[in-house]
Amino acid sequence: MEESRKEDVMDQEVTDESEESVVDPEPETEDTGGEEPADGGSEPEEAAEDADPADPAGESPKRSFFKKKKDKRDTQIEELTDRVQRQMAEFDNFRKRTEKEKAAMFEVGAKSVIEKILPTLDNFERGLGGLTDEQKEDPFVQGMEKVYKQFLTTLEGIGVTPIEAVGKPFDPNFHNAVMHVEDEETEENTVVEEFQKGYLYRDSVVRHSMVKVAN
Repeated sequence: MEESRKEDVMDQEVTDESEESVVDPEPETEDTGGEEPADGGSEPEEAAEDADPADPAGESPKRSFFKKKKDKRDTQIEELTDRVQRQMAEFDNFRKRTEKEKAAMFEVGAKSVIEKILPTLDNFERGLGGLTDEQKEDPFVQGMEKVYKQFLTTLEGIGVTPIEAVGKPFDPNFHNAVMHVEDEETEENTVVEEFQKGYLYRDSVVRHSMVKVAN
């Protein structure tokens, strides 16, 4: 009996050990590090709160402010550019007008000086024209002829040229008719004689030629 009792006690201890070893495992939970699951619900709500209901494009007030500031700056740049272009155009017109006026004043002054010199040139021509062939051989006369030719060359160098008259059709723009003559051999309204030579300075008349015209 003692042996059977010992066997019963041993069977009971084995049974208790098997019951203790069989333990239901607890469900393991994942460690997310304290982060909430990204279900996509919180961020859109914050974006919706930041959006300006008065801005249909959904721009923030800060972005709208910078956009308005940029538009204002672009407008100022366009206005300043237009103003500079206008001033440059006005200055260019002023420069051209000043150069034109300066050239006109220079031409008027040059014509005035040339007109005062021409009587001296006329006296050279009258004195040399009344000499005989024998007098023209005189060294002094030859020297005066050289001065006269140099005088003409200088005038031509600054743009002074004589007006052609004899044998040319009468032109009131260049000729001043002081006498008319009946001449059947000469074509009507033709210059037959020149009393005083006329001159041009570039394309402008300094002095008209005094001429005789055939009727």
